[in-house]
Amino acid sequence: MTHMKKTLSLVALLAAGSSQAAGFQINTHSARSTGMGNAAAAWLEDSSAIYSNAANILGVNKLDVTVGDTGILPGIKFTPVGGAEQGQKTTLSPPPHLFIAYKPFDKFAVGLGVYTPFGANSRWVDDFVGRFKAQESAMAIYNINPTAAYQLHERFRIGGGVNIYRGTLELKRALGFVESEGQVHLGGSSWGVGYNVGVQAIVVPKLVTMGLHYRSSADLTFKGNADFQNVPAEFQARLPDGRVEGDVTLPATVAWGLAFTPMDNLTLAFDANWVDWSSFQELAIEFPDNPAINNPLPKRWRAKWNYHLGGEYGVTPNLQVRAGLIYDPAPGPHGTLTPDLPDADRFGVSVGAGYRWNSLRADFGYQFVSLADNASYAPGISGTYNGSAHVFGLTLGYSM
Repeated sequence: MTHMKKTLSLVALLAAGSSQAAGFQINTHSARSTGMGNAAAAWLEDSSAIYSNAANILGVNKLDVTVGDTGILPGIKFTPVGGAEQGQKTTLSPPPHLFIAYKPFDKFAVGLGVYTPFGANSRWVDDFVGRFKAQESAMAIYNINPTAAYQLHERFRIGGGVNIYRGTLELKRALGFVESEGQVHLGGSSWGVGYNVGVQAIVVPKLVTMGLHYRSSADLTFKGNADFQNVPAEFQARLPDGRVEGDVTLPATVAWGLAFTPMDNLTLAFDANWVDWSSFQELAIEFPDNPAINNPLPKRWRAKWNYHLGGEYGVTPNLQVRAGLIYDPAPGPHGTLTPDLPDADRFGVSVGAGYRWNSLRADFGYQFVSLADNASYAPGISGTYNGSAHVFGLTLGYSM
C-alpha cells in the first residue's frame, strides 16, 4: 500500500534556525544592549527599556525615541547518522524595533514599544533529508507594548505594561509518497494578550543598581489555511485544502540584573534570565475539516536559565565602546530534537559602540553566536545539529 507521511505539527510552524536566542526568542531590541551581551535589566535607561525593564524608562530626561533593526544571519547544519552534512539556505531575518518614552513629571513616565520578541526564519536545502519534517518556515510575533512607570522612592522605581501580540506564521514541507513527492503550505495568524512588570532599585547610590522584570505568558490561537500540492489522485480525497488551527503559549520570562559603576565612564552588568519553555510539552495543528490527519508532535521542553555579562566604557563624553558574553542553553531534550525546530546550547560574544551628537545618538552592536553540537535521537531523523549566527544591530535615538 502506498505510504504517506502525514504528521503536521504546529511546532513545525515555529521552526527556528534564525532566532538569536534559544528556542525562538529574540532579545536584541537595542543595539546598545546587543553590544553588551543583552545585559540590560538593571541599568539601561532609554526608551528601549520598555523591553528590558519597564521601570527603567524613568531614566529619560523628557522625551526619548529609539528606532532600529537587527539582522540575524544564521548557519544551521545537520549531519544524519551515516550521512553527509546538510545545511540551510542563507536567510537574513530583520526584526525591527521602535520605542518612545515620555516623562511629563519627575516621578512618572509613559511609553510605547513595537518590537518582535519571538520569531524565526528557516529554509533548508531542497534535497534536505528532513524535508518531510520541515522545508521552509517563517514566524513573527509582534508586540505592541504600552508602558507606564512611577518612582515610589528616590531609590526605587516600578513599571509595567500590556503586551498585545500579533502572530503570523507560514510553513512549507514535503509529503512523501512511494513514487512522488508533494508539498503542503500552511499559514495562520493570531492575537494574544499578556502583561509585564518590573522594578529598579538603587542598592548603593552611584555604584550598584538592581533590576527585576517579569513578562507573563500569553496564549495565541492560530487560524489559517492548508494548501496541498502535487498530491496523487488516490490521496486527494484524504488531503483536501482546508482550515487549520492550533494553540501556542508564549513562555513567561523573568530577568534579574545587577549593574556596577566603579567609575563615571565604566558600567559592568550581569543578567540572569529564566524562560519558562515548559509550556511546550506537545503541540499540534488541527484540521477541523479533516481530523483524521491530526497528529501531535511531542517536544517536552524545559524551563531554562540564560546568562549575560557586559560592559560599557566611555572613551570620550560622546563615544562609548562595549563588549559582552552570553550563555543560552537549549530547552529541548535530545529525543524530541527534529529539523522543524533545530536548536543547541548557544555561546555568544559581542562588541559594540555608540556615538552622540547633541540630542541624537547612534548605536551599533554585533554578536557572534556559536551553536554547540547537539545530538538528536528522534525516531527517523537521528543525527547532530550545530552551527553559528551573526547578529548585527543598529539603533538610532533622539532625546530631549
